[in-house]
Amino acid sequence: MSAEKGLRNWHAVIEAGSSPAALTAIIHEDAVFHSPVVHTPQAGRAIVVAYLAAAGQTLGNDSFTYRREVVDGDTAVLEFTTELDGIHVNGIDMITFDDEGMILDFKVMIRPLKAVNKVWEMMAAQLGNVS
Repeated sequence: MSAEKGLRNWHAVIEAGSSPAALTAIIHEDAVFHSPVVHTPQAGRAIVVAYLAAAGQTLGNDSFTYRREVVDGDTAVLEFTTELDGIHVNGIDMITFDDEGMILDFKVMIRPLKAVNKVWEMMAAQLGNVS
């Protein structure tokens, strides 16, 4: 049940532009982000907000769409597609929520390799020296 509430909040935030303030309101203080291009999990609300806000700016263009969602208990898997500089991006967001629907864990997987490289390039420009 927590995933359903959390997903409603997630969709509302991304549809409104993924602002850092709105993301902060739905992310648990101990949340962890797993990037498709950074080996080490990124822990803590501030860093998760930074990554998700940058992803919103990078991926959240007019071609971005969620294609399907699978929800089971506290976890949701959302498949998305978008296009960046003519490169088709296909990815999955795996999100785990707490009992109140706050995001606890967020993992992104992207394919194909050309898309991973493009996302890495664009995210690095958005994040600057966030580590």
